[in-house]
Amino acid sequence: MPGIDKLPIEETLEDSPQTRSLLGVFEEDTAATSSYFSQLFRAMQRIYDAQNELSAATHLTSRLLKDYEKQRFPLGGDDEVMSSTLQQFAKVIDELSSCHAVLSTQLADAMMFPITQFQERDLREIVILKEVFQIASDDHDTAINRYSRLSKRKENEKVKNEVMEDVYTSRKKQHETIMHYFASLNMLQYKKKMALLEPLLGYMQAQISFFKLGSENLTQQWEEFLTNIGTSVQNVRREMDSDAEATEQAIQDMKAASDPLYMPDPDPNQIPVNRNLTRKAGYLNTRYKTGLVSSAWDRQYFFTQGGNLMSQSRGDVAGGLVMDIDNCSVMAVDCDDRRFCFQITAFDGKKAVILQAESRKDCEEWIATINNISKRIYLSENPEEIAARVNQSALEAVTPSPSFQQRHESFRPSTQGRPKTGRSGSQCSAGSESPALSSLSLDSLVAPDTPIQFDIISPVSEEHTSEAKSGAQGRTNPFGESGGTKSEESEDSILHQLFIVRFLGSMEVKATESADVIYETMRQILAARAIHNIFRMTESHLLVTCECLKLVDPQTQVTRLRFPLSSVVLCASHRENKRLFGFVLTTAGGREDGRPVTVCYVFESNNDGEKICDSVGLAKQIALHSEMDCKATQKQRDLDKAKEKQEEELHKQKQIEKDLEEQSRLIAASSRPGQPAADGQFLVLSNSQSEDSDAGEEGNIRFCFSSKI
Repeated sequence: MPGIDKLPIEETLEDSPQTRSLLGVFEEDTAATSSYFSQLFRAMQRIYDAQNELSAATHLTSRLLKDYEKQRFPLGGDDEVMSSTLQQFAKVIDELSSCHAVLSTQLADAMMFPITQFQERDLREIVILKEVFQIASDDHDTAINRYSRLSKRKENEKVKNEVMEDVYTSRKKQHETIMHYFASLNMLQYKKKMALLEPLLGYMQAQISFFKLGSENLTQQWEEFLTNIGTSVQNVRREMDSDAEATEQAIQDMKAASDPLYMPDPDPNQIPVNRNLTRKAGYLNTRYKTGLVSSAWDRQYFFTQGGNLMSQSRGDVAGGLVMDIDNCSVMAVDCDDRRFCFQITAFDGKKAVILQAESRKDCEEWIATINNISKRIYLSENPEEIAARVNQSALEAVTPSPSFQQRHESFRPSTQGRPKTGRSGSQCSAGSESPALSSLSLDSLVAPDTPIQFDIISPVSEEHTSEAKSGAQGRTNPFGESGGTKSEESEDSILHQLFIVRFLGSMEVKATESADVIYETMRQILAARAIHNIFRMTESHLLVTCECLKLVDPQTQVTRLRFPLSSVVLCASHRENKRLFGFVLTTAGGREDGRPVTVCYVFESNNDGEKICDSVGLAKQIALHSEMDCKATQKQRDLDKAKEKQEEELHKQKQIEKDLEEQSRLIAASSRPGQPAADGQFLVLSNSQSEDSDAGEEGNIRFCFSSKI
């Protein structure tokens, strides 16, 4: 027999308006089937109850069987095999209607039991499941509305847990109910056929058994036909049993797989955010005005169709246009009374809608999808592949992985023949090589929720502002350096290299030991620009000298920022996009508590970023060699001064020793008895040291002796 139309059980959790519309078709078919089987049941009941009216009841049955093909069943209306089979049955019943009498027992067992079971059990089960499903759906809507009204500012943890548990229970109950309801509706298509064929087969077999078909021709004519019908019924039963078993297994599998989805705000670690979507559908709450200052929220089913955002309420046949989202802008917004909200603004800025998602994951997926559609990616042949490539280059350009360090090393040129103080690959650093990124965490590189600066701003403190007003020339930048540069600085510098760069952004970082901090900063800045649709960049001239790095306005030649070369601790270019590069600066005393501030700046250049990093590395080498030469010269001067001082001290020591020897000789000569002085009165011995002798030595030693002549 031809295939049976089925309700998609895998779409029961989404519960979209399309699925509800299809469910309405099946319910309409069930109502038509119930109506038709009620008539057929009454006809067979007449056969069973009134043998005197057997001929009329058989004729009615035949007429109803002939009218089957005229019935407009929403499902299975064009079943030619079934229609032709019933036509054959109607023909047989017409031939036997005038001579058949039905035995009550045989008819009760063979004819009335199957159709009665179908009428009272199968159709009744559909009615009960429909009522249970309606109750579960209403409970789920009530729980969702209560969850959506949770306040972000006045959030009670106990109430939140109760509401989320209520959503989980109602959603699970609705999902299980609708799955069983859909399965029963699908099984009804098989049971309907069996309920049509089995009573008729039983009826015919009872008639043949009762009358023994005295005519051999009549028996030979219909026996093969009835055998084929019996085989067809068995085949349908086996197909139904197989489908029922597969459906039950699918329900069990979907229960296990859908359990995390029952929670309104699932764990993003278990269900990651898909940012490569170009189509999305689901329920959202939309805000609409109810007065001048008042507003309300309405839950509707939203879906994207090409470059349009559509919405559809339950019961609507088709969706309506909300707005054109080509070249639109979308961003997360903070609403006072709702969570997980985002705003879509049309390209001309004249229309904006605020929507609320069920979870943070759903909110981020909607924002990413609308961003992809606004870039017209959906017009390409492989939109999801192109969206993945765009997000890979924009949002995940430098996403770290366990093999990140190995890939980074593979991009570095050989360092053989270079001095130890030079750069390695695309970075220059005052520290040692970084370990593998697997041993680092992103929090150790960049602090969470660090603000990003997308434009060059040189704030001036009030103190320097007052000095500037009072006649002091120049201004200060964020690093405490004077805005006015000395002309001698550029004239005396050995290295002068100029590059055209565009400023992408800067942010404060935590680590300075590895170039990984530059890659992570690039990733976050590019991601922020992509999410907030920031495309404007400030173009400057980057001047690399042996003393500093300067950002100069290309039109006015005014120095926007000046970075002392000694504060540049890292410099690296992007591994894939060589036009991107960045450097890290450390400024002492940048905080109120005196701690240093470390900032990473990211640029885009017309040149290869490697060349700029090489230029910065060369400038640091020249500055390092110059500093080493100055230190060596100063050290030699200090050694010469120390040597001169040592020789002077040695000369003084020798002079002191000489004077002491002279004094000893004179003392010995004066101590002899009867030896007056030459003048006959006094003998004075005097030894005077040099006026510049040390304070610890005696300045003058005098000995006086007197005697009378």
